[in-house]
Amino acid sequence: MTSADPLLQHLAQAAYRRGSFTLASGRSSEHYVNCKPVTLSGQGALLLAPRLLALVEPEAVAVAGLTLGADPMVSWVAHAAALAGRNLDALIVRKEAKGHGTGAWLEGPLPAQGALITVLEDVVTSGGSALKAVEQLRAAGFRVQRVVAIVDREEGGLATLTAAGLELTSLYRLAEVAAAHDALNR
Repeated sequence: MTSADPLLQHLAQAAYRRGSFTLASGRSSEHYVNCKPVTLSGQGALLLAPRLLALVEPEAVAVAGLTLGADPMVSWVAHAAALAGRNLDALIVRKEAKGHGTGAWLEGPLPAQGALITVLEDVVTSGGSALKAVEQLRAAGFRVQRVVAIVDREEGGLATLTAAGLELTSLYRLAEVAAAHDALNR
């Protein structure tokens, strides 16, 4: 993607920070990417939804992701699909089973057993969050083959997901977002 890419520029301005950070994985990093200011903005949704939808398998009947990062993503991608005349639902995977009622791990309109679901993720570092979502979906009887991320930090997530029989596709690599940030702040 070029520097004229409005989504990349939005991520570089609103989602990226350079400094000293401890990541969810426990690792230290000079790079921090928090996509929520982008995924929770109207402009971010307009820019992201069609790009993510284009990477969802044509046979998929739903998109899903681990709460909280994927919540807006699955909603906007399902919305974009409906606008395009495609039947694609959104599912949210809880971090732990619901403590009351049915004790569900999954929220949303559940497809038929064996249906193909694409997992969406904002940032992939080690791949652990995406893998947790995949494991819950597979345990519920669904097929998952692909994880689509906004940013791949390239810190082991690809290897983790590949080992689980998954394909990782991302819109950007961390280096691209960092370079765009640097170009905007020269």
